[in-house]
Amino acid sequence: MQVHDVDLRLLRIFVAIVESGGLSAAESRLNIGRSTISSHLSDLEVRLGLKLCKRGRSGFELTEAGRVTYQASLELLQQCEAFASTVASSKHELSGRATIAIIDTMVSDPRCGVAKAISILKRKGKNLQFDINVCEAREVETSVVNGRSLVGLGVSRHQIRGLDYYPLHNETNYLYCAHGHPLFDCEPRSLHKLLLDAEVVTSNYMRDKETRNDGLNYQNSAIAYHDEGIAHLILSGAFIGYLPEHYAAYWVDKGVFKAILPEQYSYQIPVMLITSKTNSTSSLAQALIEELKHCHSKT
Repeated sequence: MQVHDVDLRLLRIFVAIVESGGLSAAESRLNIGRSTISSHLSDLEVRLGLKLCKRGRSGFELTEAGRVTYQASLELLQQCEAFASTVASSKHELSGRATIAIIDTMVSDPRCGVAKAISILKRKGKNLQFDINVCEAREVETSVVNGRSLVGLGVSRHQIRGLDYYPLHNETNYLYCAHGHPLFDCEPRSLHKLLLDAEVVTSNYMRDKETRNDGLNYQNSAIAYHDEGIAHLILSGAFIGYLPEHYAAYWVDKGVFKAILPEQYSYQIPVMLITSKTNSTSSLAQALIEELKHCHSKT
């Protein structure tokens, strides 16, 4: 088949559906209704002559043809972006889509230079588009490996082959309780007993992995996958949990959160700028990487 502008638009919608995990979940990302998304997906299936996914009460699931089409779509869209960037560089201007994958709550860290970098790049290229995907730590690396994002800002336990990791700063995480929890106003002599009985939020978020060896009570009755979810559970007054210091500071300053034995229950994790060895050669990628490093060094 010949690829036209309308096909590229349909493929972008299809990629967004897959990465969101379904049609309903893609509504906010695409800013269009579910029925319109469904219509576009059907149009693409007719155009390709393929059944791309199964959708219904049982949920969203890609067919084998859908998985192949998704990977091919990523490659095609990356090539389109690379073409636009190359042409723009010949005119000595930045153009294309600056895609960034980032862990949540980084916006509350004063050392984060993402906003400053975007401001500088926007002045350099009026035709630049920005796409920021806030996701789990492991998804940051996956997004960069697959070429969906030019760069990622996150944390990593085991570095992936094909990626480069540039340390930006260390993030300190403390164990917090909220007003209303027995630990918040307990007497020092009762603290250790109450601490061992307290239920700690379990998280699959990579920042939380160190806490599994702290001897605390993880009953799996409270699970969260992002810092915001952990914060909701702590605010309930029923659980304690680890959060980045910069994110918890809002509630600490209001007297709602309190760090529990911070000299004992804390850990640091290096925040990394993650780039691809193969997909970071374009002028846009290089400019984005350079500005992110520069803006972080100035904070």
